[in-house]
Amino acid sequence: MALSRRALLAAVAGSTLAGCGPSAGGGAAAPVAPVASASVSEASEASEASAISAATPSEPPTPTPTAARASREPTRAELVDRYGGTAPKQWGMEVTGVTTRLPDGESATALTFDACGGPGGNGYDADLIDFLRKRSVRATLFLNARWIDANPDVFKQLAADPLFEIGNHGTVHRPLSVTGRSAYGIAGTGGVGEVYDEVAGNAHKLAGLLGHPVRFFRSGTAHYDDVAARMVADLGERAAGFTVNGDGGATLSAAEVRQEIAAAPPGAIVICHMNHPGGGTAPGVAAAVPGLLAQGRRFVRLSEVLP
Repeated sequence: MALSRRALLAAVAGSTLAGCGPSAGGGAAAPVAPVASASVSEASEASEASAISAATPSEPPTPTPTAARASREPTRAELVDRYGGTAPKQWGMEVTGVTTRLPDGESATALTFDACGGPGGNGYDADLIDFLRKRSVRATLFLNARWIDANPDVFKQLAADPLFEIGNHGTVHRPLSVTGRSAYGIAGTGGVGEVYDEVAGNAHKLAGLLGHPVRFFRSGTAHYDDVAARMVADLGERAAGFTVNGDGGATLSAAEVRQEIAAAPPGAIVICHMNHPGGGTAPGVAAAVPGLLAQGRRFVRLSEVLP
């Protein structure tokens, strides 16, 4: 998806790009979590970072994490010490250290589905998952800690299904920022320590439930700054973005979802949502996928093609 198209869909979706607002048809909007007070050094960094656009940085790209988690995960205090004085240079959905498409030359497509959790976001789209199972379509499911707590039995079923791999969608579904930047009205993490809490809190939860660490992390709203993305790598996970916004934060109609997914190029990472039953996502995916399969398109889990 071209950047202009991504921006257009973001504008259409508005605050619900996060995918955790109420389903279409009414209901109160999900409350916005307040930003915790940052340290003095972090506050000064915020004023500087707010004026910095998402230009390409001059520093070298962040090394990608290995498939296995480091032998000793850095502690919260160690990361605060390491990054507490570092000002981010980038902010948005495409920053250094965030994977937004599959490797060059890869012809498959990766379908990814977020479950954001929290007020208005704890639903489960059984029709979507049933369709994926019926057509044996592999996918990566990014699950928030609150969604897991609200759907323990469904989580066990999904985790046991070899079609799917589970990814980390954060502890309370926040944009990942060391300076407290927000996206679509959702408050970002308030500092380096809160970035750690957002990533590691749910990572530890998932490792305990699954018996192994997860490999991929996607922030709430898919927004990061480059320092936070480096922290994700330090914690042994790969920060995931997307190429194609398949359902506009669970706001698009079935026809629009079908159009976006059907047009996904080879090598695309498609983001949709699995926590809004009754929306356009499930029927749109069901309309788009058969045609792509007929063309010979493969659907893969992220771990199958990313190191």
